[in-house]
Amino acid sequence: MIVTIDGPAGSGKSTVARQLAQRLGFEFLDTGAMYRVVGLLWSQGERTDSAAIEVSRNVVIEFHDGRVSASGKDVTDEIRTEAASEAASIVAAIPEVRESMVRLQRLAASGRDIVTEGRDQGTVVFPKAERKFFLVAAPEERARRRFEDLRSKQTDSDPDVTEGDVLRQILERDQRDQNRDVAPLVPAEDAILIDTTQVDVETVITQLIERIQTPSR
Repeated sequence: MIVTIDGPAGSGKSTVARQLAQRLGFEFLDTGAMYRVVGLLWSQGERTDSAAIEVSRNVVIEFHDGRVSASGKDVTDEIRTEAASEAASIVAAIPEVRESMVRLQRLAASGRDIVTEGRDQGTVVFPKAERKFFLVAAPEERARRRFEDLRSKQTDSDPDVTEGDVLRQILERDQRDQNRDVAPLVPAEDAILIDTTQVDVETVITQLIERIQTPSR
């Protein structure tokens, strides 16, 4: 079975997807980390579309015990900065980059029970997934969550941002993701919408499990 969880930044999809996979005994596919890896490597070199495409086609992305490596180098902390998030959003708008990532994501999920999260999992990558969810939350709440996460994982590469800065970045990314020509951020027609603004993670996971275990009509 494939379960897709899509949604904008800060909606809680990564946390929910990871814990849901554990509860179900499924594997977890962190597609956001894949785009962050490409964005990170692209931002460290020539910032052109062709450079991003080359990175996406040649980088080897691996996940081990919660860590992420890019062609053998551990980049777990580097890809969790706001700068890497911004870079990921930019390279994700390049069609050839998305083609490379979609191919890798489908390959990773082949023949497995998997929970996958991202922005186009239910619409583009796995349009025939058995269960699809789309998480939403108020922008202010999403900014608060991202800001708290940044403060708890502060690294030297993170700028000294305020919660207002994070809100602005989230709104800008929403605009990019929703209006890009390729795989825009929209719910799949058969996705179940879950508003996480005032709901804790455990409650969201319980709701998802109930939906997953309810036979399709």
